[in-house]
Amino acid sequence: MSGLMIAAPASGSGKTVVTLGLMRALRRGGVAVAPGKAGPDYIDPAFHAAASGASCFNFDPWAMRPDFLRSQAERCSMKGTLIIEAMMGLFDGAADGSGSAADLAALLSLPVVLVVDCARTSQSVAALVTGFARFRPDVRVAGVILNRVGSDRHETMLRAAMSQTEMGVLGCLRSDPSLALPERHLGLVQAGEHGALEAFIEHAADAVEKGIDLDTLIQLAGQSAAASPSSAVTGLLPLGQRIAVARDIAFAFSYPHLIGSWRAQGAELSFFSPLADEAPHADADAVYLPGGYPELHAGTLAAAADFHAGMLAAAERGATIYGECGGYMVLGEGLIDANGARHGMLGLLPLVTSYAARKRHLGYRRLTSLAPDLFADNFTAHEFHYSSVVSEGSADRLFAAEDALGEPLGSVGLRRGSIAGSYMHLIDIAGERR
Repeated sequence: MSGLMIAAPASGSGKTVVTLGLMRALRRGGVAVAPGKAGPDYIDPAFHAAASGASCFNFDPWAMRPDFLRSQAERCSMKGTLIIEAMMGLFDGAADGSGSAADLAALLSLPVVLVVDCARTSQSVAALVTGFARFRPDVRVAGVILNRVGSDRHETMLRAAMSQTEMGVLGCLRSDPSLALPERHLGLVQAGEHGALEAFIEHAADAVEKGIDLDTLIQLAGQSAAASPSSAVTGLLPLGQRIAVARDIAFAFSYPHLIGSWRAQGAELSFFSPLADEAPHADADAVYLPGGYPELHAGTLAAAADFHAGMLAAAERGATIYGECGGYMVLGEGLIDANGARHGMLGLLPLVTSYAARKRHLGYRRLTSLAPDLFADNFTAHEFHYSSVVSEGSADRLFAAEDALGEPLGSVGLRRGSIAGSYMHLIDIAGERR
């Protein structure tokens, strides 16, 4: 397998922009790229797909079974050089200390390229990189990219310091205010909302081609040697045989590995846009409303008559309907936006949610199904939202939840017949406790 990981000492070091520029630069040079993102991220993968021209898959070392990760890496690497962008700092994991990007790099035998933000440092970069390189013997930090370098003199100082280490410098990227991505409360603004995304990626690729030794980097990628999975691995069972999936900028947070797993198990998928007032396909026996930003489009969703009618028709014919996070909010009776205005939602679950009083809910979850007729498996999942439940009516609970430390969080989500939802983003079938 040819691949590598782009990581950093901390969030905000610029590794996403470096990754985008690298993917596009390699693509320009005729190198097929198989993009990946470590952790439970929905936003970065869309940028990766735009830069590389290929679907980006998540690799979550806390939530995914090891053989599932190996299987996914094997499938992706058949399409090109696997480039996985790490999350947070290289050694940062979940609350229980596991699930870091370093864990993933060790599992997949991926060499790590460390992106270091040098804007506020000079000679100390050598100590920082040396510490990261020696911290874990099973993680190979194979090279460093010096990012946000201020001047020729600054670069000379940094390179002189790095010459005292055993770490090779793959390149330097100068500080450039135009290489900054807009952010929102859940991370970067979505790729589909970036008005000049193609020009941005091209600019990042220009900087990478000018400042980074791509030939050496490709040679490093060829030195990975991930072990194959011990057996064939499948993901979550499909919701139905014919699944209608909501897909637009209000419902953008669906994992490619989940969609791909459903297809691999024989499910037929169709897509529809609630924001365009589209209804799910009339012959769908299941409907999936993934997460996204429905609170930013609540008025449009409330007025989408065909969408509402189509969802009610699906419910009446007994289709399995499942909503995650933003999709869960839309299944409810009302959604209160940041200005305090209430918008009528589908009314399929007795739920009112609000974004008016923001409160962050964040973390990995282990879920035990309380509805085995709908979900036969137990799951790993991730929760990340700022909205809160205002009221819940009479309905069965969907999951019993624990956090990453195994602390019980009570029962979560709602279920009425074949209609269910929760704030949890399902990632994988639960394996042995880490």
